[in-house]
Amino acid sequence: MEHRQSSEDIMGADFEGEILASFSKLGDVPDGYGKLMSTLRILDDKTFLAYGYNGFMTYDFTGELQSRVKLKEFRVPNFTRKAMGFGMEKWKSKYLYVDQGSQDIDYSSIEAYNEMRLLNWLDPETGEKEPFIQFPESSIFKSGKYFFRDSWAPSFTLADDRIYVVFGAEPVIYVYSLKKPYSLLSSIPLDLADYRYFRGSIDNSVDHTLMFTSGNILNIKKVDGYFVIAYFPGYSDADKEAENENKTQQENLLFRERMLNKYAKRIAVLDTLGNTIGDFVPEGLIPQSMLLRNNELWMQEKPDKEEERDYFRLFRVELRVANKNSLD
Repeated sequence: MEHRQSSEDIMGADFEGEILASFSKLGDVPDGYGKLMSTLRILDDKTFLAYGYNGFMTYDFTGELQSRVKLKEFRVPNFTRKAMGFGMEKWKSKYLYVDQGSQDIDYSSIEAYNEMRLLNWLDPETGEKEPFIQFPESSIFKSGKYFFRDSWAPSFTLADDRIYVVFGAEPVIYVYSLKKPYSLLSSIPLDLADYRYFRGSIDNSVDHTLMFTSGNILNIKKVDGYFVIAYFPGYSDADKEAENENKTQQENLLFRERMLNKYAKRIAVLDTLGNTIGDFVPEGLIPQSMLLRNNELWMQEKPDKEEERDYFRLFRVELRVANKNSLD
């Protein structure tokens, strides 16, 4: 199932790539979701779930609305990530998802780091959400320093009756219990070579180009006993300075192209202690797009720079047992 972000057309396809149905539920229509707040979630072989401003909407694959559950509490989200790899994860009858914040919160204040709840349990049967998990005391986000907006955006996964979560730029996996009160069980520092990330500022005049230059953990999954991490390594100090230099439009385009090649997003494979077993750029694939379906790892193909296509491809991949520096 594909969701086109520009038009929000929803297209259902089989595993041969044949489009079976296409429709839109965007905006102010009687059976619409308003605006999406997450990627779509397939429920069974007949229906899928859309989490939007208008609630939890269940549709069949022809676009017919099957049910709607209004949200008990709604705030316009601070951010929305509608791309493969950034969806909800199911646990029993609920879904785990990031807390999307609010446009009413002053994220430039130190107090915000003490108040934020970072994840939500979403209940599609009642429309309720349960915000939980705050920054651990050991986190850099509790250091009394200032950070650029959403530098803490969580990546998470569920496995082994645990919640594994990484807070944005901070290279640590925090392990939480799935049972209330969702206690912090342990933390696992990540051994990532040449990972350069912003560690905070003593004042709130934060350079917002750090959104593009700071290292960031983009996705996390646990596969065959290993952590698979998608991450952006971050610019060197010299390249961060070059980022802020005055440039012509053409010079800026060329600089950006060089940086994209120099600091490609990567995949790291780590053991349960956080030691790196393999670290590589997955050829032809988008690292942060990885998701698990039926315990299988899937990733989206990178767009072709030379040729615009009216299709995209998904690949089921696996770690090579003898060589964790690549994917098959």
